[in-house]
Amino acid sequence: MSYNLNGRGRGGVFQPLEKVSTKVVLQRLMTLVGQERKNLYIAMFFIFVNSGLNLVAPYLMGHAVDKFVVTHNYGGVITYSIILFGVFCMALVSGYTQSQLMGRVGQRMLFNLRNTVFNKLQELPIDFFTQNKAGDLISRVNNDTDKINQFFSQSLVQFISSIFTMLGAGIFLLSINVELALCALAPALVLWVFTKAVSPWVKNTNASNMRSTGSLSAEIQESLDNFKVIVAFNRRDYFRKKFDEANTDNYHTAVKAGIANNVFTPVYGFSSNIGQLVVLALGIYLITVGQFSIGLLISFLAYIAQFYNPLRQIAALWANFQVALAGWDRISQILAQENNLPVIKTDEPKEPTNSLLSFRNVSFAYTTGNEILTNVSFDLERGKTYAFVGPTGGGKTTTASLIARLYDPTAGKILLNGVNIRSLNANERTGKIGFILQEPFLFTGTIRDNILYGNACFMNLSDEELMEELKAVGLDGLLERFEGGLAAEIKSTGEGISLGQKQLIAFIRAVLRRPDLLILDEATANIDTVTEQLLDEILQKLPDSTTRIIIAHRLNTIESADEIYFVNSGAVTKAGSLNDAVNLLLHDKRES
Repeated sequence: MSYNLNGRGRGGVFQPLEKVSTKVVLQRLMTLVGQERKNLYIAMFFIFVNSGLNLVAPYLMGHAVDKFVVTHNYGGVITYSIILFGVFCMALVSGYTQSQLMGRVGQRMLFNLRNTVFNKLQELPIDFFTQNKAGDLISRVNNDTDKINQFFSQSLVQFISSIFTMLGAGIFLLSINVELALCALAPALVLWVFTKAVSPWVKNTNASNMRSTGSLSAEIQESLDNFKVIVAFNRRDYFRKKFDEANTDNYHTAVKAGIANNVFTPVYGFSSNIGQLVVLALGIYLITVGQFSIGLLISFLAYIAQFYNPLRQIAALWANFQVALAGWDRISQILAQENNLPVIKTDEPKEPTNSLLSFRNVSFAYTTGNEILTNVSFDLERGKTYAFVGPTGGGKTTTASLIARLYDPTAGKILLNGVNIRSLNANERTGKIGFILQEPFLFTGTIRDNILYGNACFMNLSDEELMEELKAVGLDGLLERFEGGLAAEIKSTGEGISLGQKQLIAFIRAVLRRPDLLILDEATANIDTVTEQLLDEILQKLPDSTTRIIIAHRLNTIESADEIYFVNSGAVTKAGSLNDAVNLLLHDKRES
């Protein structure tokens, strides 16, 4: 069965899909055609025309030999030569047309498929990405979809054309001489049995190669993302070894896939040679006894070639088809995923409460049997500042992630303004909750682009209007830390600026949204004391109704908190005063 990201379990690791027949998989592949169905039918018409023209040529050749060459009627030979030239020209035009049509169909399908896969990834929750390597997902979006495109834009045309040509050649053979045709086509039955037996192995071998390619991409990405750490610890040897292992595995699987993909061609070629040898031997015998003509033998040999040559092409194309099926399996594993964070409309009435946020008997576990929070209940009032403290790994960030609904609790419920948070759509929830992460996310663009990320209300403001909004919440002073202000360029993932500057941008982005609830997860851990004081002053300027949650290890950052919660061992309990929180932390360290 396919794996869904639903229910109580955490995860998101791909599981094997249910085994289905090649016919069913092909039907699913054809669903990708979508709006291209009309163009596909037109291309198929030209394929049929091209195959028909190529099939007529041997018959005309044989007829010309028996009627004109043998009787030395050279006028008829010239006439038939002109006719054959016209047939070949029409075959050229039809072949070019269908190739162009299928090439365009393949590229548009690739475009649509990549959009579909990427949009599916956008729907999946954060726990999916924490348990699947980004490099492997990139390989699926780029490499695996391209394998499918190559099949549709190149192989499918040749595949259908070969089928038409092969069937037509078989019909002509049977119409010329049934007994000789059956003898010549007998090796094809052996080929069918061979193909049936070997195809699963070819598909599995290619699937293994694609998995290793994905692992190699993941290894490369991990090394590049952590290159600073590699240099700092002088451990190039470690990552060189890891890359060598992944590259070696990819090499071995690629060699096996190459062997598998080429196994059909020599076998099909051998069968073709046997078929032609049978026709030549029996054909000469029939001519000697007066039951066959030289022209018919020439036509028969041409049709045998047109029957087995497509089979040779199909041998290579069938391997490409297995590659496409293996790629489609990996794509299907993404498309089969279901978000475990759907918006659930319930009949629960809004609970009368003075609290902005409430936990009601909440439990949570990333994996079954390993609970991070157990039966937790607390209330956060509007306008207050709350601090969550505790040892590393105690569950502080997990609690904040549940509040922002990056995850759903495995038991219990979370209320926002008395409403189950699961019933709010993404726009409603993110409009009310701001979250500044430990590792802020930035992308290529300007500071303006980054601070307006996800802020539809201010997206169309001019720079002057945006600066007025920033001044209203006391954020304009932070822009002075960046040369160029709003127009300052940010490189991919924020390279070229400090982690503290990244957090400043993330801070501006979150506060500018004026959320009802603002979560700061170690948001001041990488900035200097002066800037931290400035941020604290800005927080004080937030509307009185804004609730603030501060997660911090540095106790001086929570001195102004109205209440302090201690998070550890599955529990969230009130710590009392700052001194009480310090004593709890010290006691926990002694216990550990």
